[in-house]
Order: sequence, then structure tokens, then C-alpha cells
Amino acid sequence: MTSGVTTTTRAVFLRKRPDAGVPKPENFEVRETDVGPVRGDQILVENRYMSVDPSMRGRLGTSEMHYTTSFVEDAPLDGSAIGVVVRGNDRIPAGACVRHRLGWRDLAVVDVDAAAVIEPRGVDLHHWLGVLGQPGFTAYCGLLRAGGLRAGDEVFVSAAAGAVGSAAGQFARLLGASRVIGSAGGPAKAALLTERLGFDAAIDYRSEPVADGLRRVSDGIDLYFDNVGGDHLIAALHRLRMNGRVALCGMISAVGDDRPPVDHLMQAILKRITLTGFIVRDHEDLRAEFEDRVLGWLAAGELVAESTIHRGIDNAVEAFLAMLDGGNVGKMLVELN
Repeated sequence: MTSGVTTTTRAVFLRKRPDAGVPKPENFEVRETDVGPVRGDQILVENRYMSVDPSMRGRLGTSEMHYTTSFVEDAPLDGSAIGVVVRGNDRIPAGACVRHRLGWRDLAVVDVDAAAVIEPRGVDLHHWLGVLGQPGFTAYCGLLRAGGLRAGDEVFVSAAAGAVGSAAGQFARLLGASRVIGSAGGPAKAALLTERLGFDAAIDYRSEPVADGLRRVSDGIDLYFDNVGGDHLIAALHRLRMNGRVALCGMISAVGDDRPPVDHLMQAILKRITLTGFIVRDHEDLRAEFEDRVLGWLAAGELVAESTIHRGIDNAVEAFLAMLDGGNVGKMLVELN
């Protein structure tokens, strides 16, 4: 910053790609960098909150991904953020709240066409990156579009204390599921699922194998919302009823070395199970319906919106690494400015 006019900002850069895919603090660096000029079709945004997402781990590598891009060495990271416009134009005025994809920095020059104006509607701003943002929308689309949720379904959700999973389990209950089961890592998170988030049963995958836990709490499931793959997916395949369904949302277990064989997919043939992968951006036609429903649930006190918030750009990497180690409940965020 110089002479009262903003010319620079602080941002998190990818200093070097992680060795063996395991990110460490030394792979990142907070630097002062130029904001750059603001064209007529752009706005300058002061970021208030930025999202920290599990998918970022895959973007640290170089493998081709069909729905996003890899981070570039010696360049700033990016991701969802929400902030206030400090220099606007005739399309988005100063003072408006916008959601965009240039997080991991205090100030961002954003193309108008890449910014979505958010009217908070009485809800804390950070929830528009969580239960009212992509994590919540992912849960909603996964249940209804990919999972074909039906009234009376028994639903199993993995990573159920995370941003997507905690929303998916609660949404399933509110949308008519007869019973909702979740898995989480550690006794505190498992207890949170049943005592605060309204799950009917919980599995602590750190204290027992997922397959054993699922047998213990369920005679059979109709829909599995998969955030992790691996042993969770295998356990679900064996516990799904005839014509069961799987909504494939994430596969974080695929980044490790302990990958189970695909032979278990025989269960999908024997039980006529449907496995459907989905990318949330393909379902924007549901956005308004989703927001109205979630706002109604929040207003009625029927939905718990959990967040874990770190503060300051200097703590953004710490938040990311903590999330990868299970150090969050609900949505992991960093408060900026």
C-alpha cells in the first residue's frame, strides 16, 4: 500500500510443489504483490473470508483434472472467497458483497462476469462460503441429482463432520430420509454428529473399521454420499440394499498408498447399484431453490451451520494443513482484513 492508494496486497504463493504429494509449510510463502490495474470490466474486492477446500490438495500436483486447474509454482493460490467491493463500476457498485474465485489474497481484481453479487439476507457473511455456498450446494445437488434421494431412504455419509458431509447429513434428514448415519474421525466428532447435527448414528473410523461400524449401526442403506472413497466406499457397497445408489462427490483416499482393490465393485453388479459421479457446477439450475430452502431451514432453527475460522492471511496455510489433518468441524475458513 502506498500514499493512501492501494497498489499492493499480500497473497499466498505456491513456492514449490510438495514432494510425494504431501504439502508442508515450506511449500508456501506469503508475499507482497502488485494488485494490478483495474479495467472498466473489473472490480477491486477487499476479501473478508476465503475458503479452504480438500480439493486444493489435488491442485498442488501436475495431473490433468477435467473440472479445475493445477496451481502454478511461483504464483498465488486461488479459491473461493467473499468480500466487499471497494472500487466498483456501473454493473457492480462499491459496497456490494461478491463471491468469486480469487481468494488467498487480501485484495483481488475480479472480472465482473466472474463475480456473483450476494445479498446476505440476514445471515452471517461467511455462511455464503459454507452451508449457503459451494459445500452446501454440493451436498444438495449430490443428494437430489446424483443420489436420487427418496423419502424413507436410509442414508450413509462419509466425512460427515466436514463442510459437505455435515450439510449432506442434515439435508438428507430435512428432505425426508428415515435414518442418517455418518462417519467421522475421533470420538469428539462422532459425538458431534449425533448430539448436535441430528444424525441417528455415527461411526468413528479411527476406533473401528468402517465396515464393522456400518454393520453395527445399520441393517442396510439405500443411499451412500461418498466424500472419501477407499474403505468407506467398499463398506457401503457391501451394506447397500438392492438397487441402492451412490453419489460420488470426492475421493480423497485416492491420494494415499493404501488403495483397496476394485474387485469389490462386483457388489454393484450383484445388487444393481447405481454409482453416479457429479460436479456441482453442472447443476446451477438448482441454485435459487437451494438457497431459499437453506435460508428457510436456518431461520427455523432446523439446520446447524458449523464453521472453523482461522484469522489472517499469515494463518491461511496453517488452516489448510490443519484441514487435511482433520482439524476442522464444518467449513474451514480464513477471515481476512
